[in-house]
Amino acid sequence: MKQFGGEVLFLDRNDINTDEIIPAKYLNESSKEALKANLLEDLRLPAFDPKKDIAGKGAVLTRANFGCGSSREHAPWALEANGINIVIAESFARIFRQNMYNCGMIAAELPASTLDELFREFAGQSATLAVDTEKGSLSFKAKGTGSQGKEKTVPFILKDFEKALVDSGGWVEYANKHY
Repeated sequence: MKQFGGEVLFLDRNDINTDEIIPAKYLNESSKEALKANLLEDLRLPAFDPKKDIAGKGAVLTRANFGCGSSREHAPWALEANGINIVIAESFARIFRQNMYNCGMIAAELPASTLDELFREFAGQSATLAVDTEKGSLSFKAKGTGSQGKEKTVPFILKDFEKALVDSGGWVEYANKHY
């Protein structure tokens, strides 16, 4: 089974749309790998540089309504091509959320207050995320000075069918096993 998590990319903004995730000019690409270099290239956030900040990340922590805009599976593909297999937000655009699960990825929803706390405690640090799909937990850890690192575990809900898609590696793999 795929491991979820890794180093966290903090995108502190609501309404990050699919054109910001992967610009429309790349929609003629049919290979996930071809999308890799262009992930978040049009996203404008203070001090964010996609050429420097995405490499090595395995998770995204963001705000509400992530993936709004066009209903394109290229957006989750671009994340996946970069090694990002979980996005954590208050909410997702419905089709984007389903496309994540169809690709065997996780779109975890947390309350705004929990996201506020996670941004306050971990943003701006080298933070990692460990995901336990069996327990439904997200464990954040930041390297601190000396032996003083911050840690926090929060629960998340992974519905049975979402878990089945994730465990299978996505919709196609799930369908091949069950139909």
